[in-house]
Amino acid sequence: MKAMILAAGLGTRMRPLTDHTPKPLLKVGGKSLIMHHLERLKVVGIEDIVINVSHLGEQIIEALGNGEGHGVHIQWSREELPLETGGGIHKALPLLGEAPFLLVNGDIWCDLDPDWLAPLNGDLARLVLTDNPDHHPGGDFHLDADGRVQTTGEPCLTFAGISLIDPALVANHSPGAFPLAPLLRNAIAADRVSGCHYTGPWTDVGTPQRLQELDERIRCQST
Repeated sequence: MKAMILAAGLGTRMRPLTDHTPKPLLKVGGKSLIMHHLERLKVVGIEDIVINVSHLGEQIIEALGNGEGHGVHIQWSREELPLETGGGIHKALPLLGEAPFLLVNGDIWCDLDPDWLAPLNGDLARLVLTDNPDHHPGGDFHLDADGRVQTTGEPCLTFAGISLIDPALVANHSPGAFPLAPLLRNAIAADRVSGCHYTGPWTDVGTPQRLQELDERIRCQST
């Protein structure tokens, strides 16, 4: 199985830190966010990785190269302008192939569970959902008793920024910039999206404050 790390965002919420450094290269616990991802992907047996880049992307490419120095194989999908999640996946499809792949947001910090990599069995996606953080109390989706993702229902959980995606979810869309969320909601309406509730450590590293808090937490755990 391959993985795709989304690393093409502008990082506007992280300014001024991202004015000169792309968000995936910001460090927590002495390592860049994207380096944490590479290490976790390798642990679960995924060594073939596609990364999309745009804003200050050459810095990320220079830092990681082809991945050989980190025990993985990296292919790069360059975007002249950010194509949003859906458009970025669509552009990268020639690198990803036709099999389901693990999609990971570059601006989260989370352990990875190999159980998430089970076959989709006809679904178009499997979403990893987590308990709602303080900054997103309303959540995103409901997970029913059968493990199916719903757009309504209580309680709601927050999308963790990790999912297993069938390329067919985006393959028929026109190229260019477009969000993934509407396609996911259409697939949910067709009952083709499953989910799992993850209760381990997870952080949406979306602001300088949360970056600092995560850095302090990791450093405290390592002492």
